Amino acid sequence: MSAPAAVRNVSEREARQVAEAAREQDWHKPSFAKELFLGRFRLDLIHPHPQPEPEAVAKGEAFLARLRDFCEQHVDGPLIEREARIPDETIRGLQEIGAFGMKIDEEYGGLGLTQVYYNKALALIGTANAAVGALISAHQSIGVPQPLKMFGTEEQKKEFLPRCARTDISAFLLTEPDVGSDPARLATTAVPDGDDYLLDGVKLWTTNGVIADLLVVMARVPASEGHQGGITAFVVEAAAEGVTVENRNAFMGLRGLENGVTRFHRVRVPAGNRIGAEGAGLKIALTTLNTGRLSLPAACVGAGKWCLKIAREWSTAREQWGRPVARHEAVGAKIAYIAATTFALEAVVDLSSQMADEDRNDIRIEAALAKLFGSEAACRMADELVQIRGGRGFETADSLAARGERAVPAEQLLRDVRINRIFEGSTEIMHLLIAREAVDAHLSVAGDLIDPDATMGDKAKAGAKAGSFYARWLPKLVAGPGQLPNAYAEFGPLAGHLRYVERSARKLARSTFYAMSRWQGRLETKQNFLARIVDIGAELFAMSAACVRAEHQAATGDHGQEARQLADAFCRQARVRTDELFDRLWTNTDGSDHRLTKAVLNGSMDWLEAGVLDVSGEGPWIADTTPGPSRKKNVHRPVTPR
Repeated sequence: MSAPAAVRNVSEREARQVAEAAREQDWHKPSFAKELFLGRFRLDLIHPHPQPEPEAVAKGEAFLARLRDFCEQHVDGPLIEREARIPDETIRGLQEIGAFGMKIDEEYGGLGLTQVYYNKALALIGTANAAVGALISAHQSIGVPQPLKMFGTEEQKKEFLPRCARTDISAFLLTEPDVGSDPARLATTAVPDGDDYLLDGVKLWTTNGVIADLLVVMARVPASEGHQGGITAFVVEAAAEGVTVENRNAFMGLRGLENGVTRFHRVRVPAGNRIGAEGAGLKIALTTLNTGRLSLPAACVGAGKWCLKIAREWSTAREQWGRPVARHEAVGAKIAYIAATTFALEAVVDLSSQMADEDRNDIRIEAALAKLFGSEAACRMADELVQIRGGRGFETADSLAARGERAVPAEQLLRDVRINRIFEGSTEIMHLLIAREAVDAHLSVAGDLIDPDATMGDKAKAGAKAGSFYARWLPKLVAGPGQLPNAYAEFGPLAGHLRYVERSARKLARSTFYAMSRWQGRLETKQNFLARIVDIGAELFAMSAACVRAEHQAATGDHGQEARQLADAFCRQARVRTDELFDRLWTNTDGSDHRLTKAVLNGSMDWLEAGVLDVSGEGPWIADTTPGPSRKKNVHRPVTPR
């Protein structure tokens, strides 16, 4: 059989069809966020705040105590930053206390922690060192354990999960040098050969790949007799013949991250290592990410808490113009933003995680919103901390220590959290992914009506179906509890914010309908409009979670008054942002920006680039990925056992 092409060229239509086929298209359980985008404020789905079982709390708290002790004694963050490597003894120690098996069930040698406590652990680890947090998260959230837990056979679980829980490190390999969020271009192949598959291709940005023992690899199986074909998931032994780690990548942050480029050349993979059916790989990947995405906002919660601590301590100690800088309004506003946002983000993550544990709700949109909101908020909080610290915020921790000051790695945090806006779905892709789910109801009833390839008969049927749907749905968006002055009175001083959320949810749904009516099938090209719709939904979800969290704390006597103050401050800030987003739905510069972009791309603005030097090196924009044997030294570095 001829070698596969290094790059797959696909049409826009094919790319969309592949992405659409990988979506979970059915909704078997309720979703608070989905209802929110449809203009229905289903507070009953999140209030009263769901609570974990006492046994789960006891087990989780006991592990957090062990983990805290280990991180304080054995995770040397400055050393990892200087040497750009996590010491083997640190990784082995984490394995020994069970950190690599937090989400693996006890019957397979893991700890069997809940999603809530897994996320709390990631928040803690991440503050010790973000690269260590990424190591643990990539291993369990998207590596071998999670897809096997959800889709693996019992034989696969018994074979691989005990290894992942205690001795082996796993990695997830989807991205390729010419394939990012467009899986239709995926070129790595797995060609059937008897009872095995032969794997060929190159994978990029393989987090944990440099030191991994087990890999989850997405590859395209060609359709043939007896083989359905399609993108398929495999568990691959990293030490298998033909697997070469060709490069260990280096980044602006997460300097200890063992992320590389991995080449497969005729790697023999047993059919028993295939996860699920042929062609199910993308669906497995996306389903895995439904809860796996919660690991990133969990780490962002930890970052926010640390930002708040440093901002509070520094701004009360530092005096300018006769008083602590915290007492100056310009600095105080930044501290208020960090405090309020940290509270709301923790509320979002804890609520989403508890709903994931209970498995009563479909949280695919909630998890995606948490990732979007958390990654953006963490970057802003880290940036505000650097600004509060001034010149010291820009200075490295080692430099501060060398001249006798407290070694605060604020600039490192800013570099470390920046990747969260790109990891596991960039902000732009998250906007599109969530928007697709948000408008799913509209596309379901109006699919053929807006499909340019549909026949007139199909359009007529779709028109009748859409008319029936909107006749029932639109009248419900006119009025609701948010217009009643006594609605949600049990929330006391926060009731007004929930009334705002209810009103805004209906306004959001109406805005989506207006856009659908105006642009019809072209709505999917209005990415900036859809991004604002999603950002509004994220703010409303965060407001809801913050209020529910504060009310729960007030009811249990757990800093209730302070929680209400934090929730109130966050909601006031979020309402300003939400109102601005609503205004920008229809009053914006999208049209002129688009025209300017076309002018830049066609060369009309090249003169503006004169007067500078391009210091970037030589070489292609995208590296050659032609299949074949590796011509580079294998830099795979398994962690040495004790």
